[in-house]
Amino acid sequence: MDKFIINGPSILSGEVEVSGAKNAVLPIMTACLAFPGVYKLKNVPMLRDTKTMIKLLEIIGAEVDVSNDELVINSKKCNNPEAPYELVKTMRASFYVLGPLLSRFNYSKVSLPGGCAWGPRPVDYHIKAFEQMGVKVNLKGGYILAEGELSGTIVEFEKSSVGATGNVLMACVNLNEKVIIKNAAMEPEIVDLCHFLIKIGVKIDGVGTSELKIVGLDSKTESVNIEHTIIPDRIEAGTFLVASAITKSDLKIVNVNPNHLTAVTDALLASGCEIKTDETSISIFPGKSIKPVNIITDIYPGYPTDLQAQWVVLMSLADGRSMVQDTIYNDRFSHIPELNRLGAQITLEENIAYIEGVKKLYGAEVMSTDIRASAAMILGGIAAFGETVLSRIYHIDRGYENIEFKLSRIGVDIKRVDY
Repeated sequence: MDKFIINGPSILSGEVEVSGAKNAVLPIMTACLAFPGVYKLKNVPMLRDTKTMIKLLEIIGAEVDVSNDELVINSKKCNNPEAPYELVKTMRASFYVLGPLLSRFNYSKVSLPGGCAWGPRPVDYHIKAFEQMGVKVNLKGGYILAEGELSGTIVEFEKSSVGATGNVLMACVNLNEKVIIKNAAMEPEIVDLCHFLIKIGVKIDGVGTSELKIVGLDSKTESVNIEHTIIPDRIEAGTFLVASAITKSDLKIVNVNPNHLTAVTDALLASGCEIKTDETSISIFPGKSIKPVNIITDIYPGYPTDLQAQWVVLMSLADGRSMVQDTIYNDRFSHIPELNRLGAQITLEENIAYIEGVKKLYGAEVMSTDIRASAAMILGGIAAFGETVLSRIYHIDRGYENIEFKLSRIGVDIKRVDY
């Protein structure tokens, strides 16, 4: 099992390139199962989760060729609409196969999902939506068995859900009847999925809004040949922006869509940073001190929960008190005890972290508990004086591509060691 050893504090410089979005590529990979075809995906991040998804697609019967940051997925011979526990338990996004397999086979058997250790993230919204679409859904032996022909309907989510919105969208691929999704997720990753499905031939109105109207393919098309480029990872980009702010170092982030990060850059501006953008890059120039800025996470276009942990680290070194509230996942705060080991002064009350800024953080042995907490602990190590040893870094490999190489190139003293 690997560890990161980080010697800080670091001064960053230069530019760093953002990889393709993890939360976009995984559902798009599963969408390739919905209709027979050959799909070429570009700007694919080669993460642990990407490799897990490749294994799952191959079990279902797809052929997958990998070349650098490109995948070619041939789904013409898929014949096994089942997702086993061994893979689904390691990655929650595996549950995305439910919708496309239902669309193609009118049947799907998928293990209940696993993934990050924090918080209950129920699949009720997915199940209720499919039942509304005419599918019979049963839970047996830890598996969800869904069977039946889908039909057009109105699906209205009680709360916006990225996963459920994506699953219903993919279930509609072969349904030549209108489905309306109300209170649909508006995240850029859902927009990217919509653009991919439109290339297949699915008609979708309202892309980027909270109401989607979908009509799937007619039966005339036998197969497709599609090419699609995955959007940049806004969460990785946001992590590097916070790294710049926390080290008071100028940095340029490239291969990014600044429009996807407005809530984050607004918060950084309030903290004292100067931000300059063009179509594909963000340059950040931190101030001499970090101003305290309160954050409440929200669905897009609000401040993302996936950058909550990183913001807590930044506020740990702010000049004053701040508050961070997570309204998406109430118990996503496993990073706080670890940050306090570095000298941060953070108290937690329910889903609100109260942060008293300190002058310095100091290196210590810490561990990560999920993908974004791992990123937060790396940021803590970059800012801390002395050596920080971060264990359980397999989490970071699920969501950040070549993170230590990217950080090393911009000035961080970080190395991966086996123990």
